[in-house]
Amino acid sequence: MQRFIEPDNNSMNLYFVIAAILAFLVGLVHSVLGEKLIFSKMRRLNNDLIPNNGGSLLKESNVRILWASWHILTVFGWGMAFILLWLARQSNKFTRDEYIVIVNAIAISMLVGAIFIFIGTKARHPGWVGLLLVAIFVWLG
Repeated sequence: MQRFIEPDNNSMNLYFVIAAILAFLVGLVHSVLGEKLIFSKMRRLNNDLIPNNGGSLLKESNVRILWASWHILTVFGWGMAFILLWLARQSNKFTRDEYIVIVNAIAISMLVGAIFIFIGTKARHPGWVGLLLVAIFVWLG
């Protein structure tokens, strides 16, 4: 019979809370700066919500999916932040194996993301630092 992790309603895993806050902030900065530095230049009119001007390089449909893909990463990051806050409270009973799978899935995803950004930008984009810190705090938790 597998043992279950019993919730302790009086304590929170501070490492998971820090990782959740970092994941939320990385996502927020990602979307805000993406809009300001990239997508604001790709709108034909300032009041267009979705950018539509890819110049001679990208078709409008490419620009639209690029914008959607950009922001869905923020949504996924916020989803992971929510899961980390839930894990920090250990509000549900689950097996140790289930717990390890969830924690490792988040930590490895963040680590691989950090590596991709590090390699892809030759360490010039600071996003890798934020994702690496999230991965470290998750593993510490």
